[in-house]
Amino acid sequence: MQKLILLICLQTIYAGFVCAQKLDAIGKEKPLAINGSASLSQLFYGARGIDSRRDPYTYFANSSLNLSLYGWSIPFSFSLSNQNTSFQQPFNQYSINPSYKFVTAHLGYTSMSFSPYTVNGHIFLGAGLDIAPEGRWSLHALHGRLLKAIDYDTAKSNVLPAFERMGSGFKAGYKGDNNSIDLILFHSADDLSAISALPDSLNIFAEENLVLSVAASATILKQFLLQAELAGSALTRDIRDSTVHHSHILASPAFLFTSRSSSAYYQAFKASFNYQLSGHSIGLGFERIDPGYRTHGAYFFNNDLENITVNVASALLKNKMQVNASVGTQRDNLDQEKLSSFRRMVGSLALNYTPSQQVAVSAAYSTFQSFTNIRSQFVDINQLSPYDNLDTLNFTQLSQNANLSFLYSFGKNQDRKQSINTNVMYQVAADKRGGTVQNGVTAFYNANVAYSYNLVPQHMLMSLSFNASMNKSEGMETQTLGPVLSLSRTFFDKKFKLMVSSSYNNAKNQSASGNTILNLKTSGALTLKKKHILTISSAVIERQTRNAEQKAFTEFTGNIGYAYSFGL
Repeated sequence: MQKLILLICLQTIYAGFVCAQKLDAIGKEKPLAINGSASLSQLFYGARGIDSRRDPYTYFANSSLNLSLYGWSIPFSFSLSNQNTSFQQPFNQYSINPSYKFVTAHLGYTSMSFSPYTVNGHIFLGAGLDIAPEGRWSLHALHGRLLKAIDYDTAKSNVLPAFERMGSGFKAGYKGDNNSIDLILFHSADDLSAISALPDSLNIFAEENLVLSVAASATILKQFLLQAELAGSALTRDIRDSTVHHSHILASPAFLFTSRSSSAYYQAFKASFNYQLSGHSIGLGFERIDPGYRTHGAYFFNNDLENITVNVASALLKNKMQVNASVGTQRDNLDQEKLSSFRRMVGSLALNYTPSQQVAVSAAYSTFQSFTNIRSQFVDINQLSPYDNLDTLNFTQLSQNANLSFLYSFGKNQDRKQSINTNVMYQVAADKRGGTVQNGVTAFYNANVAYSYNLVPQHMLMSLSFNASMNKSEGMETQTLGPVLSLSRTFFDKKFKLMVSSSYNNAKNQSASGNTILNLKTSGALTLKKKHILTISSAVIERQTRNAEQKAFTEFTGNIGYAYSFGL
């Protein structure tokens, strides 16, 4: 049987597989390992008072199989139901990641990350290498195809053509006792000859990219930590353009990058400064990314932004209280070329207080403000003086969040544990235009009080909670409140677990009309020999309404399931 499975696997591996193999573990792993699971679930449904919202009977069958050859994993999955069927297998792309001691290779379809501003998770077909011995030095390198050539086909207008793109890069790092430095170089270019000539109307041109980055950190006087990264990206949008001379540092190495008339140069900079002393810390952060900044080493970049943040953390009362506070601002339109600019400010405060093992208190507050200024061309064209139309296109969005929770555990008997938990939440949001609130203020309140009683020897847990919520907005106010009771217990040496819960909610609005909803749920799970699991559950929902436009109804949902897991 093992020989047959091994032969089938070898015949299908040509399509590609995903594996991570430690070469120094060869001979220690099992030559063949098989594990998986299979499950069958049947769902029953019925409704009275309304039209059925799903089929009266639905079944789901799922199975998964994982073959392991000397630690190389090949997974399969299959699902079947009276609604759809699906099959998944791992042979779309392949990669091999062998390692030996401190050397790891990446072969096939793989990805690597050097830093957020250079190479960051872009998939390529080729080879990569990580060399990280114990000590101060490390080296990382890659070379491969970033994009596959796709020829232009007028019959397939939804398929965009693409040039073949090859890229190479390396990262060298040094770590000292109190400092570190990383140097990154990445270059990529498109191949014009890989596909036939494209019409300029498609606005797709062959590009070239060179990225340089320096990242460093230093610890000063054991309490000050300074970190910074400066990255530059030179990007040519059309390598057919004539060569020109640019007095930029990235244009200097002519053997790496050819400066052309469509070449542009961008920078990204990030720095942070943190001070720590006896449970207290304060940090400053600054980040600036030029408009249009991007590289071929990542799929997406946030650019045209500037962030400034301040963070403070402190431990008080012999570490029983932790306080964290932060404030920051972000803006865009750094080159003032956009018709609109955006600026936002964020502040937050969090407090956690644990005076004893029985009491825990936490509180948090945050405020979010965003400012948008839209400069329409018509404002510049039609204004009679510089003081016309002031603030008419300034938008402000305000949002506040507050949370408070309290936990109290009581009872000296370890066999009977009791606790009370209270949570209160508040949210408010508003929009302003020209200093005037638009569309009113939206506020949301939620409160929850819960009591739990745990009988440890009997493996029984009971809880009773009461929930209340209110939503206020312009011309509308809704309230929902009601209790929830739940009980769970295990039997037969924890092989069978039974759960029962019920809730009653009353919802109404400002017109006093509303609904009452009664919910009853039961579930049970039986485990046999750690491989077989039988489950059964049911849920009944009954809604009564005083609103003539709505209907009262009752819904029932039942489920019977079986799951089996195996391993060879």
